[in-house]
Amino acid sequence: MLLYFGLMGTKSGKALRKETQCSLLPHDHYWISSKRIVTPDGLISGSVEVNGGVIVSVVKEEDWYKKQRGRVKVIDYGEAVIMPGLVDVHAHLDDPGRSDWEGFPSGTKAAAAGGITTLIDMPLNSDPSTVSPETLKLKSFMCPSGINDFPMTNITHIKEGLSVLAKYKRPLLVHAEVEMDSEIDDGTHNDPRSYLTYLKTRPTSCNQKLVIGYQEHKDWWFSEGAHVHIVHLPDATSSLDLIKEAKGKGDNVTVETCPHYLAFSAEEIPEGDTRFKCSPPMRHAANREKLWEAMMEGDIDMLSSDHSPTKPKLKLLSDGNFLKAWGGISSLQFVLPVTWSYGRKYGVTLEQVASWWSDRPSKLAGLHSKGAIAVGKHADIVVWEPEVEFDLEEDHPIHFKHPSISAYLGRKLSGKVVSTFVRETWCLEKANMLLMPVYLCHLRLKKGL
Repeated sequence: MLLYFGLMGTKSGKALRKETQCSLLPHDHYWISSKRIVTPDGLISGSVEVNGGVIVSVVKEEDWYKKQRGRVKVIDYGEAVIMPGLVDVHAHLDDPGRSDWEGFPSGTKAAAAGGITTLIDMPLNSDPSTVSPETLKLKSFMCPSGINDFPMTNITHIKEGLSVLAKYKRPLLVHAEVEMDSEIDDGTHNDPRSYLTYLKTRPTSCNQKLVIGYQEHKDWWFSEGAHVHIVHLPDATSSLDLIKEAKGKGDNVTVETCPHYLAFSAEEIPEGDTRFKCSPPMRHAANREKLWEAMMEGDIDMLSSDHSPTKPKLKLLSDGNFLKAWGGISSLQFVLPVTWSYGRKYGVTLEQVASWWSDRPSKLAGLHSKGAIAVGKHADIVVWEPEVEFDLEEDHPIHFKHPSISAYLGRKLSGKVVSTFVRETWCLEKANMLLMPVYLCHLRLKKGL
C-alpha cells in the first residue's frame, strides 16, 4: 500500500553533489555538535556522528574528546538546539493538478526552511484527488470535502475500510465532522464578514458524528486490530472525551491537532480577514486552553500542519466573506516556531516538541528509521534557535507559494530555524538560503523504511 510522500534529499548526498555541484557540505561523514541535543534519553550537550546519511553515534560532551575523529568534518552549532527533523503527517501540496495553489517544489522548499524533513501529502485538492485506489482508503471525510472527486464517507464505509486496513496494520485517518445545514436561522443578523457567523455553520455538534458512530458500533470499531487516527481535532469537549474514553479502554486510537487551533481563537479574528478561515474552524479561547491542557497531559498525541493553501483570489480577501471564501491555513514553514511561541506560556519543553512533531508522527506513518536522534536512525535533523525572535512580515523569506494568505503574517515568533539536514544532504542554512534542490519520490511503507 502506498502513501504519497514529498521527501527532501532522497538521492544520496554524493549523487546530488555530482548532479548539482552546489552543496556546501561535501562530506558523507561528519559530526554536528551543540550544547542542546534532544535525544530519546533527554537533553544532552554533545555531538552527533553521521555517516552515509545514518546516525552512527551520539556522544555526550565529556566523551567527545575520547572519540577518534581524524579529519572528519565537525559543525559546531554552539547553543542552538539539535532536534530530529519534523515529520508532518498531514499537508496539502495540491500536486498534481493544482500546482498553482502550491505544488511540490514550493511546498517542500517551505518544509525544508521550517525544519520539516518528511511530508505526508494528503491528496485532497490534487487533480485527481487520489494517486491510487489504496490511498483512497487511508483517509475519509465524514462531511463534504469541498472537492467533488473526494466524496464524504459514512459509518458503513468506515467499517469496510477498517476491516481491510487492520489486516495491513495501517491506520484509517478520519476527518470527523458531520454535514450541517449552512443556513443560519437564529433570529439574529449574521454578517458574512464576521468569523462568528461562519462558526455558527459548523458548531461543535458537527463533531458529534464521531461520538455517535463510536457509541453505536463499539463492537467492531476497534476490532481485529483496527487503528483509527483523528485528524486536526479542533474540539476539546465531547470529541476529546470520547477519544480519552477509547484510549482508557485500550483501543488503538490516536489524534492530532494543529498549531492554528493552539494559536488563535474565534474572538480575536478580525472582521473580514478570511486568511483565518479553515475547516474545522478555530473555536473560542476557552476551548483553546483546553486543547493546550490536553496536549500537556498527553491526551492529544501529535501535531500536524494541515497546510492547506489556495490561490489568493479564492480567499476573497477583498470581500471578506467567510461563508464563501476557501478554507485553509497556510503555515508549513512556520509550524515549529508557532508551536514554540504559543506553547512557552504553558511550559512546553524541547522534548515535548520533538515528541509531538517527530517521534509520534513517524510511528504513525510506520517510518521507524526516522523521528529521533539515535544510533541507526536516518540523519534527518533540524537545528534551531528557540530564543531568537523574528517578525513575520512580507519581506521575510517565505517559500510557500502564496505568503499573502497566511494567517501568521504580522506575528512575532520565537524559534529561528538555522539548518536542515536530510540524511547526508545539507539542504538549508540560515533559513533563507536553500542549498540543495528538493527531490520527490513515492515511498513504499514497509518495515525498515
